[in-house]
Amino acid sequence: MASAALIVLAGRSSLADHYQVPSGSMQPSVEVGDRVVVSKLAYGLRLPFTGLYLWRGLDPRPGDVVVLVSPADGITLLKRVIAGPGDLVEVRDGHVTVNGAAADLVEVRQGAVEVLGGRAHPVSLARGGGPAFGPLRIPADRYLVMGDNRGDSFDGRSFGLVGRGAILGRALAVFHGRTGLTWRPL
Repeated sequence: MASAALIVLAGRSSLADHYQVPSGSMQPSVEVGDRVVVSKLAYGLRLPFTGLYLWRGLDPRPGDVVVLVSPADGITLLKRVIAGPGDLVEVRDGHVTVNGAAADLVEVRQGAVEVLGGRAHPVSLARGGGPAFGPLRIPADRYLVMGDNRGDSFDGRSFGLVGRGAILGRALAVFHGRTGLTWRPL
């Protein structure tokens, strides 16, 4: 029985896990209480129960929704990667510009839809879109992460850039929401 538990815990540490969203910082993409499935293999294979990579895979890309350890207080967060190493990024009124190109942002009846990394996702620009950031060239092995609820998100504009090692995995989809079982890709 103990060995089975150890195998399950090792798998959750290195392969895949789930995460329950505690705040509204990713609304409207993800709601408070939603449960997301996280691929811990998305960016490489870590030695179970450590942060050491046995194999380092692809790097996080703009538009990816990631689970990470907050550099401010060590709690687990769900955020969207906005920019990565070498990118020149600026944020004004919640609007993102990367390498001189503004992310496509279309106003719709329910809010706005942003295209980042070739993928569309809803964003909220309530409360003015939150604090300004940059312009800043992102250094090696660092990422700017932000919530989709731009005006009400404690994110990289407040706690700074995050190292690649702080990113635990890529959130693939919401699998359980307020209405029960579902599958909403992120």
